[in-house]
Amino acid sequence: MSDDPTFKPGLEGVVAAETELSSVDGQKGELIIAGFPLEELAANARFEEVCYLLWHGELPDQPTLKTFRTTMASYRELPAATFSLLAEAAKHGASPMDALRMATGTFDLDVAGESDMVKAKAITARVPPAIATYWRLLNDREVIPPRHDLSRSSNYLYMLTGEVPGPETVRGLETYLNTVSDHGLNASTFAARVIIATESDMVSAVTGAIGALKGPLHGGAPGPALDMVFEIGSADRAETFIREKLDRGERLMGFGHRVYKVRDPRADVLARAAERMYRAEGDMALYELAKHVEATAIRLLDECKPGRNLRTNVEFYTALLLHGIGLDTPIFTPTFAMGRVAGWIGHCFEQQRNGRLIRPESAYIGQKGRQWVPIEQR
Repeated sequence: MSDDPTFKPGLEGVVAAETELSSVDGQKGELIIAGFPLEELAANARFEEVCYLLWHGELPDQPTLKTFRTTMASYRELPAATFSLLAEAAKHGASPMDALRMATGTFDLDVAGESDMVKAKAITARVPPAIATYWRLLNDREVIPPRHDLSRSSNYLYMLTGEVPGPETVRGLETYLNTVSDHGLNASTFAARVIIATESDMVSAVTGAIGALKGPLHGGAPGPALDMVFEIGSADRAETFIREKLDRGERLMGFGHRVYKVRDPRADVLARAAERMYRAEGDMALYELAKHVEATAIRLLDECKPGRNLRTNVEFYTALLLHGIGLDTPIFTPTFAMGRVAGWIGHCFEQQRNGRLIRPESAYIGQKGRQWVPIEQR
């Protein structure tokens, strides 16, 4: 046993890793990604730049980024076994997260003997095509092959819709993926680190992380946050609708966060990205309604739950942004995985450098002193 055997449910408050990848300060409402304030990095970087940063500790120069993007794009074709698995999953109507979990286990079939960096690139490159391919199979649509001349985000939307998206739509998705790329030692990241710490492989670690992300206590529910906006329908109904909801003791989806005691900084970044995208290529009426619902909700939460300081979290503007991009609600969480895979793999590399098995202790609370009774006497 350790010198401090105190049981901490959920390991709350226990520092289980040192990391250079992200810093989450819930009291200040601050998120730093590899030294950069989220607000600065997410709105300006391409996803591949953030990916490179999390894996190598620095931003790439232009030639390095070009090579990195080209190499990543070369892995977009799914192995034949992956496609067959997705087709079979679609026949059974598996959820997109279940399909992604199953598919991820096959992403390294053609690179099994390569380095972990090669496997990392293949995994990261194949998450978007796997989601898009499965969504079209599930909806009885013809599968669209990837294009290597498009960016990762553009290709994802192209494979989903068959149309090359506009620049502001792509920028909106890039900002989202950057925003969710890493967030401290959350459940899925911890799962990935635990798995890779056993000297298992990269695919197993990412598959385990996806399994953790699938759980609603981690993956969240961005869809319902927007459902509330649609149900309200018009600004004049917002106060009555929300007040009645609070009077019934119901939770307002998209507000409050376990870590952030002030406004979630990711919400601010995504709010700006959503406004920019909706203004250029979307329905500003929906954006303005969502802003009104947000303001009304915060005012009523302050009134009904004084001192709780419940503010907008990442789910609210995730839902608004991803809906505006044209994504269907069932693939919101898989799309989150598209961004977070960069962080999962970054943590795997960091844990490999640490070289230490993660092996916490447990406190036994069961019976003692029991005596064996032969089965014929029970």
